[in-house]
Amino acid sequence: QVQLVESGGGLVQPGGSLRLSCAASRIILSINVMGWYRQAPGKERELVASFTSANSTNYADSVKGRFTMSRDNAKNTVYLQMNSLKPEDTAVYYCKFMHYWGKGTLVTVSP
Repeated sequence: QVQLVESGGGLVQPGGSLRLSCAASRIILSINVMGWYRQAPGKERELVASFTSANSTNYADSVKGRFTMSRDNAKNTVYLQMNSLKPEDTAVYYCKFMHYWGKGTLVTVSP
């Protein structure tokens, strides 16, 4: 079983940046098949960014150019660098590997 733990959320001003981390409890050989999702209050969960089995990175149109997903295989960790944050980015952010989900980290973008 894989446990995923997100961290790095918090309060940030519009235009600011945050880096989210997702650490896995065990080595994930296919770390490229992972994704970041988010769910805002009253909204459906949506895909933010993901690595695919084709070793490519996909981004939601709403974050493209502002967010960057990366990985550190040695640390068994994936990251989501979020720049130029907007209030509409406020959400709980989750990382996912296969059918495993983290419990989320809250990002609040507000003055």
